[in-house]
Amino acid sequence: MIYPEAAFERDRWIVGERPARNLLDPRRPYGFFNERELQASGETVDVSTILLTNRECPWRCLMCDLWRNTLTETVPLGAIPEQIAYALARLTPARVVKLYNSGSFFDRAAIPLEDYGAIAAQANQFERTIVESHPALIGETCLRFRDLLEGQLEVAMGLETVHPDILARLNKRMSLDQFSRAAGVLRASGIDLRVFILIKPPFMREEEALEWTARALDFAFDCGATAATLIPTRGGNGAMERIGHEPPRSETIRAALDYGLRLGRGRVFLDTWGTGN
Repeated sequence: MIYPEAAFERDRWIVGERPARNLLDPRRPYGFFNERELQASGETVDVSTILLTNRECPWRCLMCDLWRNTLTETVPLGAIPEQIAYALARLTPARVVKLYNSGSFFDRAAIPLEDYGAIAAQANQFERTIVESHPALIGETCLRFRDLLEGQLEVAMGLETVHPDILARLNKRMSLDQFSRAAGVLRASGIDLRVFILIKPPFMREEEALEWTARALDFAFDCGATAATLIPTRGGNGAMERIGHEPPRSETIRAALDYGLRLGRGRVFLDTWGTGN
């Protein structure tokens, strides 16, 4: 097996397989758009999604390619509010805002704490603000941002898979117990939870993918999630090609989505990453 078995060797190996990252302006978001999304109430509303430019996530997950639109240094103070203002000036009005940053919003090297007030002031024109975070960073910083918001805070966390051996090999450095504890903190703090789940993560056989996706959906809703997003794995980051990963078949993707919708325990979305599946 090409992939290192020793956890301490994996960061260097994953980084070594990477192609070049994109050149970005620290004062401009690398993407923004409006989308329509079903709410827990059953209503479909407009959402302003802003893909913030910031420092790369400190975790080096095997399947991730989001680092391609990140920086190697922390952005200057005021840059994140400037990015948000730039995007909102060009988007149509919406009721919900997603501030996604290719990592963890509560990573202080990515989003400076000093900018929280200005960010919250911009987010307060929306009914709901959605950010993303690694479970390890759910704590006082998260609660500090929640307290600055007038609307509802929702945090999206990557569960990825509940297969214990594969989760450990993804280099995410997270356990299911850690995820469950972070979800409990969010629930106790009045913060909604959204969960990201991989369809056929690395090292999983096609014939296992549906079963383990279903188990992950069950686990996510047991943790109190109000929404789950299914993400078929893809190549493009160097490491996935190196280990010979094949993306899930379209019939597996459809069956996984059907299972989630039949559960009726919360909203289930499918993000095909532009693959056309």
